[in-house]
Amino acid sequence: MSTQIQLARQGLVTDCMRQVAASEGFDPEVIRERVALGHIVIPNNPMRQGQKAVGIGMGLRTKVNASIGTSSDICDVAAEMRKAKAAEEEGADTLMELSAGGDLDKIRREVIASTQLPVGNVPLYQAFCEAARKYNDPNKLDPEYLFELIERQLADGMSFMAVHCGLNRFSLERLRKQGYRYGGLVSKGGTFMVSWMETNNRENPLYEQFDRVCALMNKYDAVLSLGNGVRAGAIHDSHDRAQMAEMIINCELAELGRDMGTQMMVEGPGHVPLDEIEANIILEKRMSGYAPYYVLGPLPCDRGAGYDHITAAIGAAESARYGADLICYITPAEHLALPNEADVREGVRTTRLAAHIGDLAKYPERRHKEKLAALTRRDSKWSQHMDLLLFPDKAKEIRESRMPAKEETCTMCGDFCANRKGMEIFNDCISADKRLS
Repeated sequence: MSTQIQLARQGLVTDCMRQVAASEGFDPEVIRERVALGHIVIPNNPMRQGQKAVGIGMGLRTKVNASIGTSSDICDVAAEMRKAKAAEEEGADTLMELSAGGDLDKIRREVIASTQLPVGNVPLYQAFCEAARKYNDPNKLDPEYLFELIERQLADGMSFMAVHCGLNRFSLERLRKQGYRYGGLVSKGGTFMVSWMETNNRENPLYEQFDRVCALMNKYDAVLSLGNGVRAGAIHDSHDRAQMAEMIINCELAELGRDMGTQMMVEGPGHVPLDEIEANIILEKRMSGYAPYYVLGPLPCDRGAGYDHITAAIGAAESARYGADLICYITPAEHLALPNEADVREGVRTTRLAAHIGDLAKYPERRHKEKLAALTRRDSKWSQHMDLLLFPDKAKEIRESRMPAKEETCTMCGDFCANRKGMEIFNDCISADKRLS
């Protein structure tokens, strides 16, 4: 099977490329050129029919990923399916199924069947879960089983995978020499791989056999997302030597993977103070040859638990502004509990808003709807205004719960509506381009 990047290099525009072009407002040839260069990826495993074609990368709208999945404490498959549907309804672009409790094959297959979104996962979760069940020790994981599992998951229809290929013994030595960390290790897959490497005194098989990982991805035309196994879990760890060592390796692997015809993404942090976000993205883009960048948040402070969806939205807006391509949402439950359906909905909405804000800065030419929203609000054209909003249902709910005495105002100002008074004063001089038509 040829991958999207291989077909693009042959000069072929695929159906997926056409769908992405139509949804983004581009000429299909532009999408083909950027896919060929590895600047855009399209996670769309052909083993799974009917999934949405989503482009991630240069010049495209910043995409939002929602992560769901069971844990060892809470395992309700029906709830995970509801969360998958909720994420799709709220406008997520991709979904990650990250279960670590229950029948993992069954959960994965049922979640995939419940959505049209491209679905990704982290194969190390199931690998270490099953090693723990079988041997009562995850460090007894057989690397051969890991590769077999990756293929089984791809055959089920996974369109992208976060695989911790860039985590190696060199990056672990940096952790030791810098005296560990303030925030510790926060990647489940990455941490269990660290434990396996240390216990067995062996190199990461995903790094050693990177070409084998790419061959599996190519067989199913899945996107290989290079996992951030030692990402910072505290802003004081941001850009420490361990994180940078893995980032450099991941960027090298992104280039090697593209050379092998694999669609490649690089994953990023994590916890990053606001003043470092731009530099982080510049580093990834330059070192990887402008591979799409997938970031978690990032969170620019460590004390926002309970409101970490807002903390992350601030970081996400900055990330989108400076060139991040896919943002993994954070829910209000982050750092505290397994998200429920309400958390998923709030997380997707908040992250969509943040990505949109970033895109307005990144693509100033795309601000036309913002202008229309402002004009309709100024002119109290409430019905038209609601239709232009990102979340019209919420806006209508709030307005209708507190309706004003006069339809053209709202209960914030009532008789003292500033916009109504302004229109009375300046109506005779409003230029044509500032009139709502």
